[in-house]
Amino acid sequence: MITKDMIIADIIRNYPKTLPVFQRYRLECYECQIADIETLEHGAGVHKISMDELLNALNSSLA
Repeated sequence: MITKDMIIADIIRNYPKTLPVFQRYRLECYECQIADIETLEHGAGVHKISMDELLNALNSSLA
């Protein structure tokens, strides 16, 4: 299960199926160096994306 306090790069590395979700929300974090230290919550906040909506989409992609 993906949570808001997880590091973005860790999510993408451990759950590659999430990459299309990041792309759909225009979170191009997989190309960003800060992804190695940025939490999902921070990234969503910076890009003004609903945390609940993003978490639902990411976790649904794992099913």
